Amino acid sequence: MVDDIWNLEFRTEDEACQFYNAYSCWHGFVTRKDDVVRDNQGRIISRQLVCNKEGRRNMRYLDLDDKSREARSLTRTKCPAWLRVKLDYGCGRWKVSCFVESHNHDLTPPQFAHLVPANCRLTITDKVQVENLHNFGVKTYNIMGYLAFQKRRYRHAGFTRKDLYNHIDHYHRSKVKNGDANAAIDYLIGKSNNDPLFFGKYTFTSDDRLEHIFWADGQSIVDYHYFGDIVAFDSTYKKNKYNKTLVIFSGCNHHGQTVIFGSGLLSDKTTETYKWLLETFVEAMCGKSPKVVITEGDL
Repeated sequence: MVDDIWNLEFRTEDEACQFYNAYSCWHGFVTRKDDVVRDNQGRIISRQLVCNKEGRRNMRYLDLDDKSREARSLTRTKCPAWLRVKLDYGCGRWKVSCFVESHNHDLTPPQFAHLVPANCRLTITDKVQVENLHNFGVKTYNIMGYLAFQKRRYRHAGFTRKDLYNHIDHYHRSKVKNGDANAAIDYLIGKSNNDPLFFGKYTFTSDDRLEHIFWADGQSIVDYHYFGDIVAFDSTYKKNKYNKTLVIFSGCNHHGQTVIFGSGLLSDKTTETYKWLLETFVEAMCGKSPKVVITEGDL
């Protein structure tokens, strides 16, 4: 077996990682990506994979007085098992350059390997089947039985009943969120059809989920041009059920009353996100920037 591994070649680094993950699952341990070597262009040319019990935790982190939470139990044992693959420029394939098989801790028996959390996962094929069966109204416990029957027995499924329920719950929530996201976009479109001065803008994530939204109606834009020299920027409002932060741009009219210039829903509070929000706000106000911006830290 060891000699066979030394002779292995892979088309890509990812393929090598997938092999070692499958190998570890069968032999009862969990892998972790470790050191890499890069060439002058920053491309990875060598990858090291280790047992997740490799190394020791730095003890100084256990003695901190201001720990925000209790430290996790110690699990690393300086396990020596590891695999290294290197890119062979001559043939363009990844070859095994080092392999240590032995471990210094007990391994999970093969019949229980599928219960190790890191090994519990639904494949893409599993997920498609689960979602299709769920859409046709098949009960979750029946879906589990069907997939186990396909794979001959439950322990060959590669995931637990809890994993299946969690995936269906996540799938259901994503459908609800996408439906609400479409409703929000339809609302912005509807407002723009009825209000010629209305401004709305939104972005999507790489997986086509609604990311950030900004909107300002016609009255808000008019108010800004009269009273927008000083703008209060407040993002301290409680997040909504989708974990998005509500941000309000506001000011005061000549009667000392609060007027709203625009609103936004943000998925995070990074510098890049706030830059997008402020640039969008100025765009909505026809390029007119406020003279003074007051943030929640100034209030």
